[in-house]
Amino acid sequence: MEGGQQHLFIDFEFTMPEGKMNPEGFYPEIIEVGLAAVINEQIIDQFSSFVIPSKFSKLTDRCKTFLNISQEQVDSGMPFKDLIALLKKYDQKQPTSIVTWGNMDMKVLRQNCQRANVEFPFRGKQIDLSMEYKRFFGDQNQTGLWKAVQAYGKEGTGKHHRALDDALTTYNIFKLVEKDKSYMKNHQPTTIGDRIDLSKVFDNLAL
Repeated sequence: MEGGQQHLFIDFEFTMPEGKMNPEGFYPEIIEVGLAAVINEQIIDQFSSFVIPSKFSKLTDRCKTFLNISQEQVDSGMPFKDLIALLKKYDQKQPTSIVTWGNMDMKVLRQNCQRANVEFPFRGKQIDLSMEYKRFFGDQNQTGLWKAVQAYGKEGTGKHHRALDDALTTYNIFKLVEKDKSYMKNHQPTTIGDRIDLSKVFDNLAL
């Protein structure tokens, strides 16, 4: 990571409809944020908070069970506009790249900003680490965040579906992928035979 360049590792949790069918007008809203700000491979700041949904304030049972989250926790969170102001502050400190696992976080953030009629807070590059991981390892399918960590023989940080833990886990994978990329750059290309063996190893890890 270049000096002065900030990477912001972000994870959001969202509201969910009760069943498979979306009720009239339903759209996912951010109800928890976790982020880690990193400069020169050092975590310089972490932030975690629940966020009050603007439109559908009552959580469904499915959402509460899946995320292990309570209505009281979300009700005590920060308003969405305060979240946007905070994210903007991080973005304006210095050149910032946003790193998420998958593209849903930025999609939902953008949609929530449009609905609330507020400006999208980020100007810099947005990196979907799951796609980088997929390209790098040649996986056919997009891998889940914690499955990716386990493929490295590691464990995720804290609890899955806790926003800050998932943001920190994303940072841990980012470090591992960057390390592997620099290793590949500095070493001779593998032979075809080696590639076949390697793919078998990764297949076993992905099981």
